Amino acid sequence: MEKIYKAFEKAKNDKCNAIVTLVEPKENLNKGKLSGEPIILKDNISTKGIRTTASSKILDNYYPIFDATVVEKIKAEGGVIIGKASMDELAMGGTNLAAYTGPVLNPWDYKRMSGGSSGGSAAAVASGIVSFAIGSDTGDSVRKPASFCGIVGVKPTYGRISRYGVVAYASSLDHVGYFTRNVKDASLMLEVLAGRDDKDMTSSFKEVKEYSKLLNSDVKGKKIAVFKNVIDSLDNENTLNLFNDLLNKLKEKGAIIEEVSFDNDLMRTLFPVYFIIANCEATSNHSNLDGLRFGVSEDGDDTREVVINSRTKGFGSLIRKRFVIGSFGLHEENQEKVFKKAQRIRRLIVEEVKKCLEEYDCLIAPASNDIAPLLEGNKIDELSDKYLIAENHMVIGNFTGYPSMTVPMGFEKGCPIGVNITCKAFDEENMFNIGLAIEESTGLKDLVAKVD
Repeated sequence: MEKIYKAFEKAKNDKCNAIVTLVEPKENLNKGKLSGEPIILKDNISTKGIRTTASSKILDNYYPIFDATVVEKIKAEGGVIIGKASMDELAMGGTNLAAYTGPVLNPWDYKRMSGGSSGGSAAAVASGIVSFAIGSDTGDSVRKPASFCGIVGVKPTYGRISRYGVVAYASSLDHVGYFTRNVKDASLMLEVLAGRDDKDMTSSFKEVKEYSKLLNSDVKGKKIAVFKNVIDSLDNENTLNLFNDLLNKLKEKGAIIEEVSFDNDLMRTLFPVYFIIANCEATSNHSNLDGLRFGVSEDGDDTREVVINSRTKGFGSLIRKRFVIGSFGLHEENQEKVFKKAQRIRRLIVEEVKKCLEEYDCLIAPASNDIAPLLEGNKIDELSDKYLIAENHMVIGNFTGYPSMTVPMGFEKGCPIGVNITCKAFDEENMFNIGLAIEESTGLKDLVAKVD
């Protein structure tokens, strides 16, 4: 328990505003793959009798009566939950600035954001509080914070990990993901979390391999597709240099590196298609947050007024905006030209990626154009290819459901930046192997930010 108590003390002294709720450690007598390991959970994961807010004011008083399946699996393997981590409210965002408890700071530079929506979990790993933390990924909400915080972020295949007990955002895009500080730990964590769960009918029956015992960094003959649309959208010379240096090292290991281009107009739709589908699904999923059944309730003269007051005061302005957009897309007269059109374009994107990965072992690109943005003064043209493609390409992993992982690639101004790989469905073994080859090529593993 010594390691767990040390982690708990670190969590109490968290300087990144990453921890929402501390959980007093209880000895776990189960022996398994996580024996003696302290674990941090994103605060949208249900924990029996422990407050679960999803970083939203409307859930400030919510105490679930059951554990999520991933929590049960962690406990069964000897892990000990020591805290719940901040997130963008209801997982809607990519900055971790939208939590009602305030922004999460990047442990490498407190003036910068951690990324979101799983930024609290990422900061907890990067600052050395824990070696393992759980997040969720609907657009790139594990993989982008992993890039900004210098750690490994994994989003496995859709259905590989049960989502039972995880507060839903967009059901066709949501994945449980997680953070570690090296690829071997990442492969081990999937062994713990993966598997069929009858409580989640989208979960897969596929066998769970012992990924950690199958690790092999030999990439000789592996065909790696460079996502050229992303490369053409980057304007940070340091990022390009780091990426090209990595590609050269993979070539030296025997990998076959080739550029692949998709239709650029189609790639420019990545973010708007995601934004429409995610917000429409979120509007439906969160209709139960009405101040009547559970959560914070505001007074009103009748039921309708209670609902209006509860949702108005309970949600932040960003979330209310997203619900307006989602409601518009779901309105009967708009579904065909907004929501269903976005779904059709998503299918076109999926088919393009599927065709590519029939020929290649993985698709690779920098996870972002830059290191973590500053908390204030960060501006980007949201109609530029740099934003629409370079900053949003990882949503492809959510559209397709394919496994995707970010690992550290290098540094700029003392802050990390990562590289992302995406592989075929249920090809996590190959993803971890290529990830290990990248880790060995860069020498960047077990990184911990030197917080003051």
